[in-house]
Amino acid sequence: MAPLRLSRGDIEPVLVTGLLRRDFTHERAALCARLFVEASLDGVYSHGLNRFPQFIGMVERGVVRPDREPSRVRSTGAVETWDGRLGPGNLNAWACMGRAIEMARDRGVGVVSLRNTNHWMRGGSYGLRAAGSGCIGVCMTNTQPNMPPWGGREAAVGNNPLVIAAPNEPYPILLDMAMSQFSYGKMNVHRQRGEKLPCPGGYDLDLQMTDEPGLILESELATPMGYWKGSGLAILIDLLVATLSGGSTTAEIGERGEEYGISQVFIAFDLGRVGEKAESRRVLEAIKSSLRRTPPLREGGAVRYPGQGTWQRRQQNEREGIPVDPGIWQRILQTQG
Repeated sequence: MAPLRLSRGDIEPVLVTGLLRRDFTHERAALCARLFVEASLDGVYSHGLNRFPQFIGMVERGVVRPDREPSRVRSTGAVETWDGRLGPGNLNAWACMGRAIEMARDRGVGVVSLRNTNHWMRGGSYGLRAAGSGCIGVCMTNTQPNMPPWGGREAAVGNNPLVIAAPNEPYPILLDMAMSQFSYGKMNVHRQRGEKLPCPGGYDLDLQMTDEPGLILESELATPMGYWKGSGLAILIDLLVATLSGGSTTAEIGERGEEYGISQVFIAFDLGRVGEKAESRRVLEAIKSSLRRTPPLREGGAVRYPGQGTWQRRQQNEREGIPVDPGIWQRILQTQG
């Protein structure tokens, strides 16, 4: 079935109503809805509207606490630790990157670690917030175990996403990636469309590599990105976020049976304080120029910087409407009751 094409004006009021019915204040419901919609507007459907029904389910089960806001636990120079108190993950993450930006304005850099929070939905949203404020933003999170370490046959590490963003016009440079070859959300989108993955992305229940997303979602054994490299990086992200925040590790999250109480870190570098903005622009343009001069591998292809394709998808979706799976939209409408 062809996707619906809806404007953000069609979608946001529906999401806000569903959130208000579950004890969000209007201000927090509006921001929460905006973050979901903007993820899909940028083409990150797996962590945008597709996730909203699942998010509502976590609210109804009491895993996500709508009225909980993060609180500061300790502060040492340019480093702070906050407790998310199991509040909405996207609102907690938005607030903590905002705090990192505030500190970077004063000190050049701000580091905020966050424990006891929930899934942040689209991690790129917080990198974009930093870049839009003239900062380089770095964000990372751990997850429940959903990926075997290199050489292992059981899920024991998380696919622990990493986000790096930098100011750029018309759209920031944005790297937003899980440590698995494909995120679970992305694999679910391929499954819904009846598509295979572009390349093998994990193991089936017989521990055979496969490009069938449904088999990987069943086994929950995604392949680490870059094999041993992605596995190693995932382990070190887990170590970093849990150590800085004093929060849970991937193994401890996995003991709960459901993903909550996770650990995250948000870093902002104010380019006006740690260096010269003109020099930062020169470096950025030199890198982009080098990429543009690189001949494509295949005729008609293109070499792009991270975020360039996202900007193109945003422009298309602003013109034509955001594509929404009809089944997902029906589930979203059911949250109104």
